[in-house]
Amino acid sequence: MKSIHLIAVLLFGLFTTSNLSAQTATIKKETIKVWGNCGSCKKKIEKAAKAAGATAANWNEDTQELKISYNSNNSSSEKIQQSIANVGYDTQDFKGDDQAYKKLDACCKYPRKAVAAKP
Repeated sequence: MKSIHLIAVLLFGLFTTSNLSAQTATIKKETIKVWGNCGSCKKKIEKAAKAAGATAANWNEDTQELKISYNSNNSSSEKIQQSIANVGYDTQDFKGDDQAYKKLDACCKYPRKAVAAKP
């Protein structure tokens, strides 16, 4: 009887460990070029990045770089960049939405860069 109990405990432990390792998140950190101008841009860019799954987002106005962290099981660099482009900001891989760009505050209208828009 004790051996059956021991086997049951071992099997339970084996399956529990397998499920935990499958759910382990892969946290990725990246730096993405995002064009903008001011503190208002910073808020909008970081908010859009977090809405697309970034767990951390910090845009630097001087370098025009957004440092992000995200769980690769839930998001991707492309998803985050698309979210930022949807609110009107050009990224290294996506052109900002033209209608959203037109609605940006005057201080946020940065010089548009030639960006290869992904389909």
